[in-house]
Parts: sequence; structure tokens; C-alpha cells
Amino acid sequence: MSIAIRSLTKTFGHFTALKDVSLDIPSGELVALLGPSGSGKTTLLRIVAGLEFQDAGEVCFEGEDARDDKEAARQVGFVFQHYALFRHMTVFENIAFGLRVRPRSKRPSEDAIRVKVTELLKLVQLENLARRYPSQLSGGQRQRIAIARALAVEPKVLLLDEPFGALDAKVRKELRQWLRQLHDEIHVTSIFVTHDQEEALEVADRIVVMNEGCIEQMGTPEEVYHRPASAFVYNFLGDVNLFHGRVEDGKAHIGSITVDLSHQQPQDSEKATIYIRPHLFDIHRVRTGKNSFKAVIKRINPAGSVVKVELVSEWGGLVQVEMTQERYRELALKRDEEVFVSPKEEKGFFADYSI
Repeated sequence: MSIAIRSLTKTFGHFTALKDVSLDIPSGELVALLGPSGSGKTTLLRIVAGLEFQDAGEVCFEGEDARDDKEAARQVGFVFQHYALFRHMTVFENIAFGLRVRPRSKRPSEDAIRVKVTELLKLVQLENLARRYPSQLSGGQRQRIAIARALAVEPKVLLLDEPFGALDAKVRKELRQWLRQLHDEIHVTSIFVTHDQEEALEVADRIVVMNEGCIEQMGTPEEVYHRPASAFVYNFLGDVNLFHGRVEDGKAHIGSITVDLSHQQPQDSEKATIYIRPHLFDIHRVRTGKNSFKAVIKRINPAGSVVKVELVSEWGGLVQVEMTQERYRELALKRDEEVFVSPKEEKGFFADYSI
């Protein structure tokens, strides 16, 4: 089911949660609403669900305005961050609940309910836990059951509000992969809210980056990460280094280095903030050319697949650099030694003039 959101505005007293928000979600797409706390993403999700109502604008399902439709009429399944499972019911009964409370004329038979719940337990890979209670499950298992319960009523749209926010990092990563696989199997139009950039980049077909009740940018994970539309998007999606410099003839000048901004078509300015991601820098033991600056290594974190190096530049600013383990072993870097840092030739830099 496709969703069209048009000029949506929502206020709570003197606070404006959404400001003229418009968005199109094609049928079968998995969309992430990404942004910091207070950006409006959960309010937008709840309006789509019919749990909140907008002050202005409209939400259309398959071209039909849903303003007067309650949650059930919209055929949405909603998954909360904290599971919201019935503690006194078994896993089986939790999943069957939405089917059992249907009006008698629309309620499936007991045999049909049993078949449906069994299919869903297999889909979420928990078929052996039907007789357990929520208190006997791990956090990840509870969230899978919550998703199965939402799917039991065969929703046209699946909405998830920070579905993995209450889980530890390892379980969260496993469930992200599982949700992506599940969506590839069922292809139901899905929207999930998250403030976790890695989660959105890994799972979503398309990301909607929100800030202060507005949409900053919509696009594929590749588009929003590599071609950010604003300084907020660049800064929010991943680690960044911030430098103050000037822009002239499509290039940013920061101390003794120059970086290419031609992809951004920047205006000339004597004052600009330049954003450079840590992986777009390289470290050398000797100066390899004019486009480098001296720095002193202050901290090295070699844990993980990427080595993170913190340095203090020759002008006193903190600089972060990320490199592969192979490059780190090749350089044999030591704390407190002086090195040279240079930008790579990739065009991944961004300039902002709001300073």
C-alpha cells in the first residue's frame, strides 16, 4: 500500500512537532525516519497510524484521505519499543490476540487462527516457543513476537517505533539483519523510527532525515550519506571533523591544505565550516606534498575492523582519522609522535556557510 503525506502540521500547545511535512512512500518500501530526539519522527509515525491527528494536511493510503479512519480501518500494524506484550498470555495467545478480538462476522475459526499463528511463529523463527510466556523470553525474542502479533492481522502497513531501542548492541545488530530479511520476504510497506544512523543505513530502502519538525533530506542510504543536502545531515550521519576556512573557486582552504568542493558547487566565502569524515584523511610519516599538515598523535584505538586515531593539528585543533588495520600495521604508529595528515582525493567533503 502506498502512502502519501501532504503538508502535515502538528502542534502540542506552543510546541510545533511537525511543520508542513510532505512525503511519498511507494508500496512495498521499507523507510526509516531518522533524527535526534524531538525531531518529529515519532509524531509523524503516530499520525500515519491514526494514534494522533494532524492540525493540517492529509495522510492518504492508496490515494484515499485517511483523516476520519481509526487505526483499525487503516489496516496498520504497530510495533512499540517496549514490546507491549500481554504478560498473562502465552506467546501463541499474544500473536492470536488481534484475530480473536475481531467482530464475530470477521473472526477466523479456531483452526484458521492456529494455522495463522503457527505460520507466523515459523516466519519469526520462534516456532518452539508457542507455550512460553513473555517473562520467559529474551528481549530479542519478545520483539520478534511483537512483530509477529502486528503481522497476524495482515496489515497493509507495518509501523515500528524504535523497535530495537531497548536491546543491547549485539542483539540489535542481529535483529536489524533479521528485519531486513523479513521485509524481503513479506514486502509489506514499512516505516520504522530510529535515532541510530547505522541502523537506518543498514536496513532501509530509503531514509527520511528529520530535524526540528522538518524533513532535511530524503534518499537512499547512499544518497544521504555520500551526497548530504545540508550540514545537519552530514554531521548527523557519522563522525565528522569540523574545520574553519575559506572557499574560493570550488576549493576549501584550511590552514595549509586544500580540498575539492566542486561536487557541491559552492559559493566563494571568506568564512565557512568545512566537514571532513575521518576516513577521508590519510596519515604519512613524511610530507608527501604541499597538501598536508603536521599533527601529533594523542590517542590510538585499534579495537575493531577500523583503527581510530586522534591527533592535534599544527594549529591546535583536534583531528580524527580512521584507517584500515593493514594501513595501521604498515605505519606502526605510536602515541605522541609527529606525523603528516593529508586529505584523500575522494569528493566527500562539505561546506556550510551558516557561521
